[in-house]
Order: sequence, then C-alpha cells, then structure tokens
Amino acid sequence: MTTGYAGDRTTGFASPASDAIEGPIDLSEVLSLSKPNRYPVRVSGTSFSSRGVMNGDVLIADTAGAPASGRLVIASVSGQILLAELRNDHGRWLLISGDGSSQPLYVDPAKDVEIWGTVTALVRTEV
Repeated sequence: MTTGYAGDRTTGFASPASDAIEGPIDLSEVLSLSKPNRYPVRVSGTSFSSRGVMNGDVLIADTAGAPASGRLVIASVSGQILLAELRNDHGRWLLISGDGSSQPLYVDPAKDVEIWGTVTALVRTEV
C-alpha cells in the first residue's frame, strides 16, 4: 500500500523558508485585468528603453487612471497611438517622447492630441 506525502509527518527541523512559500500567482488578478478600464498594449520600439520599457513588452493601460506628471501614458495623436511621458506645464499636460525624437505636444482634444490611458504595469515575456 502506497500513500502520498502529505507534509504533516516530517522528521528534523522545519525549513525556515516555509513561511515564504507563496501559492500560485494569478497575473490577471495582480494586474487587475478584470476591470473594464484595463487593457494590455504591446510595445513596438525602443524609445523608452532608458525607463526599462523594451520592444515587445506588454504595458497595462488604465483608461480611468488619473494623470500624474512623470508617468507613462498611451496617447493618441491624430489617430496614431504612441507611448509618452506626461508632464504638467503650468496646469497644461505635455507629452514628451522617450528619445527626444519628437517635439513635446500639449494635450488638446481640439487638436486631436489625447491621453488614452495611464500605464500601471509592465509585463516582459522574455528576459
């Protein structure tokens, strides 16, 4: 008769790392992907590599997130989707490119420059 190991009958000392054992991690829960305002967006390009965002990374964008100076955002500029750093310039929001290749743009829906979502997380599928 063979019985499986249940872990309740051990000899010796308990492992000091046993308190650090964590159960399975549900990324959907950790990243709050069940919320209707959370979307995954795949990065194409390396303009924000200085901030640790690499080509192929997946960003989690929150369309209901509050804007904050210094945060990365997904923006729409004349229908083109881009990643930008958000800065506050005397009460007006400004989009800054990661590599300095573009002039800063003021957020202005009348000029088709809008913030679509605030980046809340980054997922890298390969290291």
